[in-house]
Amino acid sequence: MKKFITTIQNIWKIKELRERIAWTVGMLFIFRIGSFIVLPGVEPAALDKAGQASAANDLLGLINTFTGGAFQNASIMALGIMPYITASIIVQLLGFAMPYFQRLQQKEGESGRKKLNQITRLLTVAITLVQGGGYLTYINSIPGAIDPSMPKSIFWLSSTIILSAGTVFAMWLGEKITDKGLGNGASLLIMIGIISRLPAAFASEIAIQINTGGLFMLILEFALLFVIIMATVLIIQGVRRVPIQFAKHMVQRGSSVMPAAGVRDYIPIKVNAAGVMPIIFAQALMFVPATVAQFAGGGANSAPTGFMRQLIDPYSLFSEMFVFLLVVGFTYVYTALLVNPTQYAEYLKRQNAFIPGIKPGKPTADFIDAVTTRITLPGSIFLGIIAILPGLARAFGVNPAFAAFFGGTSLLIGVAVILDTLQQVESHLLMRRYDGLVKSGRLQGRSKLQSIGSNM
Repeated sequence: MKKFITTIQNIWKIKELRERIAWTVGMLFIFRIGSFIVLPGVEPAALDKAGQASAANDLLGLINTFTGGAFQNASIMALGIMPYITASIIVQLLGFAMPYFQRLQQKEGESGRKKLNQITRLLTVAITLVQGGGYLTYINSIPGAIDPSMPKSIFWLSSTIILSAGTVFAMWLGEKITDKGLGNGASLLIMIGIISRLPAAFASEIAIQINTGGLFMLILEFALLFVIIMATVLIIQGVRRVPIQFAKHMVQRGSSVMPAAGVRDYIPIKVNAAGVMPIIFAQALMFVPATVAQFAGGGANSAPTGFMRQLIDPYSLFSEMFVFLLVVGFTYVYTALLVNPTQYAEYLKRQNAFIPGIKPGKPTADFIDAVTTRITLPGSIFLGIIAILPGLARAFGVNPAFAAFFGGTSLLIGVAVILDTLQQVESHLLMRRYDGLVKSGRLQGRSKLQSIGSNM
């Protein structure tokens, strides 16, 4: 406890860090206020009734989780930061497929980064207009959700402009947090939306277990959640260090010139290079059968049967196994897009460096590809397990709202963002000769582990 108080005092002593924390908290507070301001002409009571009747595990439920309930509230920030995230992913994928975007990402430096940011912003507006139209169609399909005294043309026009402005404002908040605050702004906005639902889920689970006399079960749940979080931290931070050595160079010592030993370093290849994206892709793909069954099954009164029923039931054994296999497969695909062994080999060759015992060029690329393939296997299996843990927790009687934090995107995003933010706090402390956040060692943040990869 004394160590914790000392760390808080050290953080408060650093003016820049104190201002960054205050700025971040202020921007997040503004974002949360926006999630409760309802669009003009919308009846919140009808939306709440429709939200209680709908399935909590469908696509709308996932979006509502990321926006912290703003989606179901029909707020001015109902779409949140998600269109910006979608645009960023599209631009990133274009960087792997189109030479123009590759050149902007790798060769044009700061000017290329500014062009990519501008393209991302424009694409965000376009995506917001499309998603906003779909969202307004969804609201219009709910009986009593729109005030009948308000003309539909005015409602559609005003709501489209407001939703677009809300998303652009959320994007601006995220960029300002990144520039003047602490951590990645877009990630923090998503995380604060997810975490905002944790206290209610936490209190609900405690009340349920106490009322049913399941105190031992409650303690067991918290213990398992702690273990799962610790395992997630290990996987997120885990890297395979491929040693490299720079060639010897000549230095002058007095009147003679002598060879100096080459510097040793390493290439950090992450165990979970794909991050949360495989789970998002797998969940999005699993929404397709449910949509097909809804439109092709003969209406709401015609329930699907047989194979389709097992597939669209998120808690069936078949559906869980299918999601597990999808996550494993998407992990390999997304890792192959992110980790380019040929680029690593070319970078080492340009820097006059090599992997001990491996020839430069294609052998180096093949070696890095083999290492990446091997370490991706345990990472993909862990991601697959994380993806199905909420369903397993619910099968064992955990409250669905609380079970969502046992795995899936909620757990991975929360842990990753918190670790990245804490690493930045520790960097500020260490730069001013204070102790770090941990008693021994250092938080292994992204900025340290990917120093070599970011230079390519």
